Formats: sequence, C-alpha cells, structure tokens
Amino acid sequence: MDPGNFATNIQAGAKYGYSLLWVVVFANAIAMLFQILSAKLGLVTGRNLAELCRATLPRAVVIAMWVLSEVAAMATDLAEFVGGAIGLSLLLHLSLIAGMAVTAVLTYGLLQFERAGFRPLELAIAGLIGVIGLSYLAEMLITPIAWSAVAAGAFVPSRLDNGALLLCVGIVGATVMPHVLFLHSGLTQNRARPRNDSERRTLLAFSNVEVIVALGIAGLINIAMVITASGAFHASHPDLAQIETAYRTLSPLLGGVAAFLFLAALIASRISSSVVGTMAGQMIMQGFIGFSIPNWFRRLVTVLPAFVVIGLGVNPTRALVVSQVVLSIALPVPMAMVVWFSSNRKLMGRHRNRTPTIVGASLGAGTVIVMNVVLAWKTLA
Repeated sequence: MDPGNFATNIQAGAKYGYSLLWVVVFANAIAMLFQILSAKLGLVTGRNLAELCRATLPRAVVIAMWVLSEVAAMATDLAEFVGGAIGLSLLLHLSLIAGMAVTAVLTYGLLQFERAGFRPLELAIAGLIGVIGLSYLAEMLITPIAWSAVAAGAFVPSRLDNGALLLCVGIVGATVMPHVLFLHSGLTQNRARPRNDSERRTLLAFSNVEVIVALGIAGLINIAMVITASGAFHASHPDLAQIETAYRTLSPLLGGVAAFLFLAALIASRISSSVVGTMAGQMIMQGFIGFSIPNWFRRLVTVLPAFVVIGLGVNPTRALVVSQVVLSIALPVPMAMVVWFSSNRKLMGRHRNRTPTIVGASLGAGTVIVMNVVLAWKTLA
C-alpha cells in the first residue's frame, strides 16, 4: 500500500465509477500468485531473486536488470515522498518540500525498528496498514454506495479508452510492484531456515496462507478506495484528478471526519511503503552487485528525483500516476525471472512449479506485457 494506490484508485473511481474494479481484482490476484512464488523461491533455494540472477545470468544482463530495478526504486520513492508530502502539507499546512523532509525523518525513525529484528518492523508496518484499512472502512460507512454496480464492476471487464488504459497499467504497477518481488524472496531467508524437507513444506504452507491473508486485506483496501472515490465523486466530480482536490472536496460532501480519515490513510501509506522500499533497495543492490550502502545514503540518492519533480512544479498527482506506470513497465522482467527460477527442476527439486501454475503465471505476466505495449502504442500513435 503506497500513495500510488491512492492516485490511481481515486482517479479510477472518480472518472470511471465502479467499472475498473475488475482491474484491481485482477492485479491483486496476480500479486498474490507472484508473491507466493517469490517466497517459495527464497525458502527452497536459500537465496533471493537478485542473488539467483547474479549467479545464473550473463553479467551484462545482471547490470541491466540492476539499473532497471533502481529506476523502479526511484519511481517508488517518487510516489512515496510526493504522496506523503501532499498529506502532511494538507494536514499541517506545510509546503510540499517541507512535507517531504518531514516524511524522510519519519521513515528513518521507523527503520530503526529493524535493529530489534524483523517482527517489530513487521508489526509497525501492519499497524500503519491497519490505519489505512480502518480509515477506508469508516469512509465506506459514510459514502453512498451502489452495491449491485460494485459487484458488476468487480467481475465484468469493461471497454478501456486511453485514459482508462493508463490507469489500469498504473493500478497493476501500484499493486504488484517489481521491488516487492525481490524483497519477498529475501525476507523468507531471514525469518526461518528449514533444516529438512518436512520443515520446508510446513514453512511453504504457512507462507502461502500469510501471502493470501496479507494481500487479501490489501486488495480489499484498494477496492474500498475505488468504491469510496466512485460513491463520493463520480456523479458530481468525475474529472477530479488531484489528491489535494479530493481532500478538499470530501469535507463539503461527506464531512470533516471523512477528509481527516483520508489524510490519515495517505500519510500512513507513505511511511509504511517507504520502509518497504528502502529494504527492497538494499536487497536488490546486495543481490545484484554484491555490496550495500547505508540506508540514509540510499534514501538520499533515490529521493532526489522526487525533490526535482516537486521543485519543477510538476502536478503531484500526475507524477504519482506516471510513477506507477513506470513500475508496470519494469514488472515483466522480474516476473519472468520468478517464473523461470521457480519452475527450474535443478533449483527447486520437488517444489518446482507444476504446469497449471506455470500457465497461470505466464498468462499473468503476458497480460501485463500486452497492457504495457498497447499503452505505449496508443501514447506514441
């Protein structure tokens, strides 16, 4: 969950009502499948995705993948810092630059939980996700919702115009996220190391349940975002395109409580996702090129594009949506690597992917590629 979800989901609900909910459902299903495969890869091989790429692929390919992954990390940081800055600037009446500085300090403080082990940091992030979920649950109780249209939108694909296609690609990028595929394959290494195949099977079963529950909750929150935006804005403000406008419009429409809950969720998403991004960035660098750098320096380097974007006066919400499209463009390579490695008999042994899993994962990755290609073709045409 990060501010990129807010930007894409709010615009999807405001402009297209409930008709793009099926994209959220599709993206969440793909995220579940690939997170399960990523976790399995780490548990079975004892190495993360970046390490496996470095060990098996030509050096030129490894360097190219590392550069692509760093670009995706910068796009993620752009979404996180811009989204957090918007939330804090609206709540505390700060400038966007000042809001970004405050969010950087908050993120660094949260990262200190990692010194106490993975569990305190996981609980802290879970608490922030809980804030987002409870905020949107409360907003759904306030917002008028057409539940029959919700059901239709969630399961019946609709025709996509150029604007809808851009949002669809952004939703996929914001939900699946390439850096998280790298991160999850390594997190399982740090949590438990199976001593035999029986323990490995048990850990895989627990991991699968954990992914389904965690991403099930995240998917429901994303769906709630689209539903709330549709109920609040689609009829009266269909062209609403900025997070700031959404916040200011909520007060007269649904009351000050709804507007405050919106900001609380936005700020919580920024802090939690930035911690995840930093951890993923370190793992990617360590895995691809064999060394790491201090967290504060990594944050400084990857956050510079965000400060440049805001300094140049680029529309913040537009920058958020475009950053999520960049994530979707970067997705096919790590998706392909996850499927390839987790289907390799030599690496995975009896835990390799079966044919139905390979087909499902290949179709998911292929769909993402097709969406990216169509978007590029329509943009350049």
